[in-house]
Amino acid sequence: MLERFNMTEVKSITTLLAGHFTLSSSQCPNSQEEEDEMSLVPYAIAGGSLMYAIVCNRPDLAYAVSIISWFLSNPGKQHWEAVMWVFRYL
Repeated sequence: MLERFNMTEVKSITTLLAGHFTLSSSQCPNSQEEEDEMSLVPYAIAGGSLMYAIVCNRPDLAYAVSIISWFLSNPGKQHWEAVMWVFRYL
């Protein structure tokens, strides 16, 4: 999964969704340009991959993935950064 999202060479972390991630709907794209940019990001695919990891053997990810899943329909840059943070945790 990490290879699929080019996250094999990043520095790992020990905390899952640190306190500086306060995700909200106000961080969703507000302009057409931002929506177009985020449409190129595989946010839903990454979320689905993380959900699969929960089912298979990583129940510790459940809370973080539930937070990420709230924004599947309209993710913003901060939401994508949170997904990348979870990948770094893996």
